[in-house]
Amino acid sequence: MTAKRILIVEDEKAIRDMIAFGLRRAGYEVSEAEDCRSARAQIVDSRPDLLLIDWMLPDMSGLELIRTLRRAKDTEEIPAIMLTAKVEEQDKIGGLDGGADDYVTKPFSPRELLARIQAVLRRAAPAGGSDVVEVEGLKLDDSSHRVSTGEREIALGPTEYRLLHFFMTHPERVFSRGQLLDRVWGGSTYVEERTVDVHIRRLRKALEPFSLERLVQTVRGSGYRFSTRES
Repeated sequence: MTAKRILIVEDEKAIRDMIAFGLRRAGYEVSEAEDCRSARAQIVDSRPDLLLIDWMLPDMSGLELIRTLRRAKDTEEIPAIMLTAKVEEQDKIGGLDGGADDYVTKPFSPRELLARIQAVLRRAAPAGGSDVVEVEGLKLDDSSHRVSTGEREIALGPTEYRLLHFFMTHPERVFSRGQLLDRVWGGSTYVEERTVDVHIRRLRKALEPFSLERLVQTVRGSGYRFSTRES
């Protein structure tokens, strides 16, 4: 099996070296960048399987780099983990809202970072099968990993795709945040329940231009459901 390639975007060489050493010992192929400009050049040259991006970088913020990548079709699905010393909840939510798939606060242990990387890579892996699910013109083709309505494709990040796939294959049922974490995230102990709300918002935002956000409904005090009926 080919080793997964991880790009570390971090301006502090000591931290970059520490992370790279641990990842190489764990069997990953590692490349490094000290700023966003270098990172974007490397991504174009050789697409990584996952990005580790520091929030504070010399030329632009890591968060803005993630937002830029999410706007481009060829990089929108690359999983990204934000590395930062910011610990406030609003900073975490801001990072996730900006397109990060996970958020790791400094200082962190090598074991925690590896666990989070493995969890994000599992979530980003396309699900098997060749089934097509269609609800009210919203079509999810699991064999090609594409979501569309009519002739228009809907761009989703890997976590939003898995969330929508789960909803579309389990319609009309209410799921709590804990149940969604268990079924979509695989019960990772490193993901907080609040993360579900962030990805629900991102999924709805992706569906909104097609007037399909109404299908993902909030059930007050209980969780979320996917339904064609009015909530």
